[in-house]
Amino acid sequence: MTNRSTGSVGKDDTWRVFRIMAEFVEGFETLSSIGPCITIFGSARTPKDDPYYRMTVETAQQAVKAGFGIITGGGPGIMEAANEGAVLAGGKSVGLNIQLPYEQKPNPFVKVLINFRHFFSRKVMFLKYTSGVIVMPGGFGTLDEMFETLTLIQTCKVARMPLVMMGSPFWQGLVEWITASLDGNSYIDKDDLKLLKITDDPAEAVSIITKEHGTREVIANFD
Repeated sequence: MTNRSTGSVGKDDTWRVFRIMAEFVEGFETLSSIGPCITIFGSARTPKDDPYYRMTVETAQQAVKAGFGIITGGGPGIMEAANEGAVLAGGKSVGLNIQLPYEQKPNPFVKVLINFRHFFSRKVMFLKYTSGVIVMPGGFGTLDEMFETLTLIQTCKVARMPLVMMGSPFWQGLVEWITASLDGNSYIDKDDLKLLKITDDPAEAVSIITKEHGTREVIANFD
């Protein structure tokens, strides 16, 4: 890593390596025995009276009933809804909080909290300890998490896992663009379109993940 102004290695960069290492150690130790979980991504800006908030609460409840815990980014909006649903159903409620100047602070429904300074170590924890991913409507951060997950699945850097997009009116335009522009120009394979599963039914979303769930180490090619 280089200093932006000089191009040289900053004197703090060496110690940054140890701070990053500490985040991995804490994450591994905290989550290694957490059991099967579903990761839910979505906007931090979703208000409590939004239909997608209620959909997320119900989806998390269905997931807990199916034997899964819930992992979120630990913040407000969709993340809070997912953690709330987990708590209401009596399940495990995990929050992987990221330190940001705005929008992000732990929600009151997180029961297992890990704080991160670095996005990439946090992202490893999202996928290493999940049996499937549910993506609710969201902004740049949500899209980043969804496409990074799809990329890791497509390139076999993680074992194949289900990814479910909930909120069909929100996602339909994106899926049409992916089909027309990415598949249409052969930038992805036809089979890659099968990675995109869309539903508005919480029970169906959980069922998709349950059918493909297996006890496995998710990050198969981490090294």
